[in-house]
Amino acid sequence: MTDPSDTRDTPPRPFSPLWTFLTGGVATGLAALVASEIRLGLADLADLARTSLFWVLVVLVVLGELRPIVVSSSRLAGGTATSTLFTFAILLYYGLPVAVLIHALALVVSGLVHRRAWHRVLFNVSQVTLATTAAAVVLAAFGHHPHPAAPWVPEGTDIVAVALAAVAYFMVRGLLVCGAVALHERRPLLRVIRTSIGHQSLVYAALLGLAPLVVVVMNRSPALVPLFVAPLATMYFTASLSVRRDHQAMHDGLTSLPNRKLLVLRTEEALTEARDDVRVGLLLLDLDRFKEVNDTLGHPVGDRLLQIVAHRLTHSVRPGDVVARLGGDEFAVLLPTVRDSAAAREVAARLRVALTEPVRLEGMTFDLDASVGIALYPDHAPDFELLLQRSDVAMYFAKEGRTGVEVYLAEKDRNSPERLNLLGDLRRAIGGSQLELHYQPKVSLSSGMVEGVEALLRWWHPERGPIPPDDFIPLAEQSYLMRQITQHVIDTALEQAANWWHAGIQVPVSVNVSARDLLDPTLPDLIEAGLGRLGLPPRAIQLEVTERILMTDQAYTADSVHALVELGIPLALDDFGTGYSSLVRLQRLPVCEVKIDGSFVQRLGKTVDDERIVRSIVDLVRSLGLRSVAEGVETDEVAQRLRDMGCDAGQGWRFAEPMPARETTAWLVERMGAPSYGRRCGSHEVTAL
Repeated sequence: MTDPSDTRDTPPRPFSPLWTFLTGGVATGLAALVASEIRLGLADLADLARTSLFWVLVVLVVLGELRPIVVSSSRLAGGTATSTLFTFAILLYYGLPVAVLIHALALVVSGLVHRRAWHRVLFNVSQVTLATTAAAVVLAAFGHHPHPAAPWVPEGTDIVAVALAAVAYFMVRGLLVCGAVALHERRPLLRVIRTSIGHQSLVYAALLGLAPLVVVVMNRSPALVPLFVAPLATMYFTASLSVRRDHQAMHDGLTSLPNRKLLVLRTEEALTEARDDVRVGLLLLDLDRFKEVNDTLGHPVGDRLLQIVAHRLTHSVRPGDVVARLGGDEFAVLLPTVRDSAAAREVAARLRVALTEPVRLEGMTFDLDASVGIALYPDHAPDFELLLQRSDVAMYFAKEGRTGVEVYLAEKDRNSPERLNLLGDLRRAIGGSQLELHYQPKVSLSSGMVEGVEALLRWWHPERGPIPPDDFIPLAEQSYLMRQITQHVIDTALEQAANWWHAGIQVPVSVNVSARDLLDPTLPDLIEAGLGRLGLPPRAIQLEVTERILMTDQAYTADSVHALVELGIPLALDDFGTGYSSLVRLQRLPVCEVKIDGSFVQRLGKTVDDERIVRSIVDLVRSLGLRSVAEGVETDEVAQRLRDMGCDAGQGWRFAEPMPARETTAWLVERMGAPSYGRRCGSHEVTAL
């Protein structure tokens, strides 16, 4: 599994702390390698090369270096090469010169195969050489000096010497690797040690513990040495399967970038390790005009474009920064350490420059751009959720002002701390018992028959009591919660509709959806799956969308809108009269019902202007062959005026207030004695009671 954000092959900046550490390690390691090889005579090496055991060990070490055992998806933990087992066994049997020579050869081969940078290969050779040298020093302290001319086979009394040599090997190699990773990732050394050593210690213990057994087999029956590949292969595949599952749970399937879950973990780690003199930055990035590309050339091209964007972002950030995909065309970049807002702006500017490079796909050239919002810890927020919320606010300002990059400013944020706390409570309420649907009937003004019910979301807060929809719905629409809320509402409404329809009460249920939900390509699939699961016809549910949504050009080209129409889902235009409609646009809309905004209806009989507006809307809707529904009907007088105008149906307290499902069921049952009739809605018949 390749981590696209792995920047370890990027050469370190000359004379930086990482460059100094690597240079010192390489110089020391190569000196130790040369010194050890001088002790190995060419005659001894030639004699050793004539034995089949030598080449078997070379092959096993090379193969072990090519396929390390990875026990954690964390980039800090890395992997443990199975070559460690045979290198340590060679050290015990043939001595230091042969062990470091074979392992150095394996590391060079592995570097060529995986196309690693030269500085990384040299450092790997050096840290293995130093670790093996440390183990050899421990053995020498106990009087053991293995040599090709005099191989050594440990006895039972040598267990202490072997164990201490293994500990020395593990400690030196672990400290060198952790030191390099800490400097490269700009993380505290202790943090890297805790993350990586714990995962690798058990694997190292197993590999190094098997080494004396390998030595015994090498001495007694060299032909059996390859049999150790079987248990190593089992360890490798078991660990790989576990890590693959972990990786899938923590990464985006399309781009292989960290997903929101992993971003939360990385951010919490960064906040825990944050020092007083630095900041933690969270950048939220949204592509401009990506929807146009997706709609024009299709989702496969859009997916390819997202992969290109992911590649450019990961190669434009600093080592240790985290690039994540939150969904759609929204990405996040975590800066675990950043000096101030100016430095964060520099990173954001670099990201935008990388994205503005023209992209050529399907014979066409695309110019991409992005809006970036920045929030810093602790200046703007104390935790991940608030950082994400406030970087989202900053990104909105960047889009609104077309500035490209904006840092969060409290004085420009319309979200008070109380509203942000409410957002957190709403997030926890989704899927629980706090959110429920109430239903308000729509009644024919001419016959008094029920033509459907509208599902209205209600929230009963355990401490604050009932929260008005006007307080939490706009807040949800500005966050990432609206999609979850819409899914919850649709699922609940469909289940209630199924209870009614299967009991003989065939009443269509209307559900309000937001602009983002309506243009979501997964919405038709969600509704179709729900209808199929519950055995409902498409006319059992109706979607209500505001006038401002369907009046945009984007609505005409959205795949989701066309898919809903093809599926047979009736669409209604809600709050009509408050937008900026034209007759041509209204005629082109795929709707079968228009709902007149209650603000006009409630003033009927009070002002002549409002009565003219309502009458004009009713006449316009009728001329287009659509049905009209008046909202906010509260008195008999208003109902009569609407009936005289020719309005088809009304909804309001004059007929029934919004009721919980059980009360709505009782209310509907009382109407069962009325004769049923049918009315056409688009191309589908709606049965009313």
